[in-house]
Amino acid sequence: MTEQINDQIQSSDVDSVFPSLPIEEWEETKNTLHLFFQIVGKIRLTLFPKMNHWWHVTLYLSPGGMTTRPIPYQNMIFEIKFDFINHRLIITTSNGQEKSFGLEGISVSDFYKKVDTSLKELGIEVKIRATPYDVPFSDVPFESDREHSSYDKEYVNRYWRILVQVNSVFEEFRSRFIGKSTPVHLYWHHADLAVTRYSGKKAPDYEGGTAADKEAYSHEVISFGFWAGDQNVRAPAFYSYTYPEPEGLSEEPLSPKEAFWNTDNGSMAVLMYDDLRKSDSPRQALLDYLESAYLAGTKRANWKIEELELKIAK
Repeated sequence: MTEQINDQIQSSDVDSVFPSLPIEEWEETKNTLHLFFQIVGKIRLTLFPKMNHWWHVTLYLSPGGMTTRPIPYQNMIFEIKFDFINHRLIITTSNGQEKSFGLEGISVSDFYKKVDTSLKELGIEVKIRATPYDVPFSDVPFESDREHSSYDKEYVNRYWRILVQVNSVFEEFRSRFIGKSTPVHLYWHHADLAVTRYSGKKAPDYEGGTAADKEAYSHEVISFGFWAGDQNVRAPAFYSYTYPEPEGLSEEPLSPKEAFWNTDNGSMAVLMYDDLRKSDSPRQALLDYLESAYLAGTKRANWKIEELELKIAK
């Protein structure tokens, strides 16, 4: 099956499957969308039952955009969906009700108020901490933020189409592992699509950071993700890190040859998205990258890899 999919991608126009995403062309839109994600993500954080390692706060890819998946509320469930094909936000309930509005041309303030009003009209009362969480480009309360209002439909759709491909590869990679693993999900803190594997062992107490950090890193992990770039990394990229970081991690080989270790703040395996796009088979190159970063971490951290790997009878 993997070979068939790779052949299909090889024979198609790479630009349509893995489109370019230069940060300079959509940075204002990216920042606005990030704040939209934070508003919706905080609603899920507030209402969804708490899960280990803060898995309850995340968003998920959908066939049309991004979703909270069902959120329990009193005697019903509801879902908030970003539609990146028709560029709308849609809220649906198990009572058969629905509210929606367009995403183009509205500010963060407008978005926040429209979401709040729509939820109340659906009988849902929720109070969130209505300020951005640890983003470098804004500390303005959502209700007052009229500056962030850019929404380039073309680039939002490109971003989502990339996530469709990355999510599929991450899911395939996740399926090979029988240990504890996160879902493939989007953390709205840094807006990165991520999947994390666990060794099953407790980690040393996390020093510094927040209470959320301490819980997130309470056990040994190797994490993998994709993000669209930021004020420091001016291009989309894939990353992987091992926590606790074992000695000699950055001495391990990575694949494909364009992948490298960034050691500015610990050792992070990096593959730039634009390098992936140039490969003969981007999907296979991404799988190779994920596997090489995983093997680097397991080797140096002495994970019992043979006990965590899915064995398929031939």
